[in-house]
Amino acid sequence: MRVRPSTAAALALAVLAAAPAAHAAVRVSPVGVRPGATLTVKVTGKRPQSLTVDGRRVATARRAATRVRLLGIAEGRHRLRACRGRSCSSAAFVATNGPILAGCPVLPPDSAWNTDISHAATAADSAALVGAQATGHDVHLDFGDTQREYGIPFAIAPAGQRRVAITYGTDGADYGDESDHGPFPIPPTAPIEGANAQQPNPTEGDRHVLVVQRERCVDYELYNAVRVGGGASWQVSSSARWDLTRNTRRPARWTSADAAGLPILPGLLRYDEAASGTIRHALRFTLPRARRAYEAPASHCGTTTDLSAPAYGSRWRLKASFDESPYSGPALAIVRALKRYGLMFADQGSSMFITGTTDPRWTSTIEDINQRHPIPGAAFEVVAGPPVTNC
Repeated sequence: MRVRPSTAAALALAVLAAAPAAHAAVRVSPVGVRPGATLTVKVTGKRPQSLTVDGRRVATARRAATRVRLLGIAEGRHRLRACRGRSCSSAAFVATNGPILAGCPVLPPDSAWNTDISHAATAADSAALVGAQATGHDVHLDFGDTQREYGIPFAIAPAGQRRVAITYGTDGADYGDESDHGPFPIPPTAPIEGANAQQPNPTEGDRHVLVVQRERCVDYELYNAVRVGGGASWQVSSSARWDLTRNTRRPARWTSADAAGLPILPGLLRYDEAASGTIRHALRFTLPRARRAYEAPASHCGTTTDLSAPAYGSRWRLKASFDESPYSGPALAIVRALKRYGLMFADQGSSMFITGTTDPRWTSTIEDINQRHPIPGAAFEVVAGPPVTNC
């Protein structure tokens, strides 16, 4: 729903070639790896080239593709340089123990989405916020198993995906003045939220489109998207571009494809991560009302002045005392993630709805949480966060 008011840990290498085309360039593949992984560093130009990370020499590239093992790199953003004499090229990478998707880090390890809040202080107004909209409502996994129209899908595009024009004003709603403008590398067949096999072009709903571009590690997100000319261009109400290697925010009071001005992708619940036993990030959720305020990393305002409504970007955590014993498998991973990383208030909608991707393997988990062993909204508490910006 859109409402607009008047350390040596894991390695995830997100590579952005920085040198002009006329000089040597360097790339690392895969973009995201775990501790002790062997990387393939690809260089162009004359060889051999000396490879350094943050000024520390790690290897010499003697071939176009050189396999390098990087150890002892702390979590955070780093820079790899390839030099031959005074001629150098560089690429940024992120070392992270957080989520990795399509070879890209899903934001740096110190992103709010990837921050452990299990020991954070409870907000002074937690009881009032929970009581106003969460109490009396159970957590609802807002995605399906076989129903493609439920949940928010995403697409993975290659680094060379052709860019297409983005225009604004779907259904008369135009947030072009708060958008990153195209062209964007959106595949013609990119799935639209709310679509199914019979109707790939839905005519109502939020119609989000999410595309992650490999190697470049950029997440493109559209709201109220309409495919034009079979995907030759797209008409939207808003659009946002997110560099998954950096912690960036929208300008103050700007929206995004999400009402709160947040990226959607980092908060999506995906089956593979739940099945792995560990979910490493906060989950996106909705409530019916949002205050005219926000806290970082959100940037956009809600619609009510009622102090019993939370600000966009607020973090909610399942209480540590909540009984985990009825849960197992992916359902248990979700419960534990709700205690460790919690929820991020991202949009107005039904109370305690958590967003994820549709997957046929979700059946048992959906039944566990939505039916057999509900998680009551009253079992949550609101975490004390950064200063709130009132609108």
